[in-house]
Amino acid sequence: MSDATNPAAQGDACALPAPGAASASSALVRTWQGPSAQERLAMLRRAKSIAIVGASANPARASYFVSTYLLSSSPYDVYFVNPVADEILGRKVYDSLADLPVVPDVVDVFRKHDDLPGVAREAVEVGAKTLWLQLGSWNEEAAAIAENAGLDVVMDRCLKIEHARFHGGLHLAGFDTGVISSKRQVVSK
Repeated sequence: MSDATNPAAQGDACALPAPGAASASSALVRTWQGPSAQERLAMLRRAKSIAIVGASANPARASYFVSTYLLSSSPYDVYFVNPVADEILGRKVYDSLADLPVVPDVVDVFRKHDDLPGVAREAVEVGAKTLWLQLGSWNEEAAAIAENAGLDVVMDRCLKIEHARFHGGLHLAGFDTGVISSKRQVVSK
C-alpha cells in the first residue's frame, strides 16, 4: 500500500498503522495515563456537541467514516472544521473552532502529530470540555496543554468505536449485525 492510499500514512485515524510501521509518535515513550472506560463513557454521555477537526469530504478518509457514523447513529450535534472545505455531507464546514456557532463539548481531532498542540490550544481557547485524539494519535504536549486548562483528554482511541462499544453497536466489521451469538454465522449461497 503506498503512502497515497495508506490512511495511517496520511495521518488519518481509526485505521491501524501497517505492521512494523514506525512513526515519530510511536517511537516516543508514553508516560500519560488515559481515562478508564467508565470515564470515557461519562465524557460521551455528558457531551451534546462534537467538532471534528480535520474533517474530510473524501469517503476513503477515517474522518469521513466517523462523521457519517456520528450523524446517523449518535445523538450529538456534529460540526466540521477544515479551512479548505466548504461543505461535507451536506453541512457547512468552519475554518476553525472559534468560527463554530457553539462551544463544542468534544473536539475530535484528525490532524497530523505536529498539529496537535495547536489544536489543543484552540480547544482550550474556545472552552471545549474534552480533547479527543483519534486512534493512532498520541501527543503528550497536547494532552498537557488541555489537561492544564481543565479539559478531559482521550488519546489513541476512535470516538466512533468507543461510542459503538458503549452502545452495543460494535461488531468486528464496525457495525451492529443484530445477532447476539458466540457462534460463527453460516452464510447460505
